[in-house]
Amino acid sequence: MAWRIVHIKEGDVLRLRLDNLEVMKQDNKVFIPLSDITMVVLEGNRTMLSTKLMSRMSQNNVGLVICDDKYLPVGIYLPYGQYHHYSKRVIKQSSWSDEQKGIIWQEVIGQKMHNQLAFAQYSGVKTERLELMEDLINDLKVGDTTNREGHVAKVYFDSLYGKSFTRNDDCLINAAMNFGYAILRSCMARIVVGNGLVTMLGIFHRNEFNSFNLVDDLMEPYRPLMDCWVNENVLDDKEYLSYESRLKIIEFMNQKIKINNKKMTIDNSMQEYVQSFISAIDETDPSLVIKIGLNNFVGEES
Repeated sequence: MAWRIVHIKEGDVLRLRLDNLEVMKQDNKVFIPLSDITMVVLEGNRTMLSTKLMSRMSQNNVGLVICDDKYLPVGIYLPYGQYHHYSKRVIKQSSWSDEQKGIIWQEVIGQKMHNQLAFAQYSGVKTERLELMEDLINDLKVGDTTNREGHVAKVYFDSLYGKSFTRNDDCLINAAMNFGYAILRSCMARIVVGNGLVTMLGIFHRNEFNSFNLVDDLMEPYRPLMDCWVNENVLDDKEYLSYESRLKIIEFMNQKIKINNKKMTIDNSMQEYVQSFISAIDETDPSLVIKIGLNNFVGEES
């Protein structure tokens, strides 16, 4: 099973060599089996890729992420049509009713909100703030028609970083979270496509200009886990997101979480999660969605 996310800062040439990714930089060469790779993340402005390599990456369901000059992922290259019953899956996805989507969204976003509450508690947030978050979560309705998620997020970020903090601030916290969420999004997109789903057709997100509505839906429970990882491993006295910090954020995908009493990597848990989501929405049974819990992540990293 693939497990590596390959981060390339300044490679000169990437090409295929006997089912391996060959990375050339000046006179140095590194070979990595494509079967080991889930994703390649590229930074810098001088890297060249061969078409043959990109074709074989698609066949092996390897995603490619391109970063801008601020090191944030801005482009994703994903496999096309590799799922064996792609048309059947897409037809079924397009027929999901509003009722089905609303019921499953309540479960998905509820998991995120419970994880935010758990991280706030883990971080020592005051009891009255925790109780406020808990009251909002208990009022969550099908489809989150009253936007409890938005209200919980406001209390969550205010409690962790102060009432003056906003997600638009130019600061290390936001830079780290933005990079982390982009990595989550890229990994989830690869898995969604690998399971024959159309990324544009979400169950809650439905922006006509967003090609990844379903991805943005399904990554929600993982966001507080990334927040936890960033806070414990990245935030320090630096004023910018260093290369070492970006590598540390990428390491999150190989950390362990316990799912149904089995330890697995975050990346592998996403595969389980998406498959359980498909079963849940097809059967309109939210109990089929596996639980992605912060409490099953904290302490399971090693």
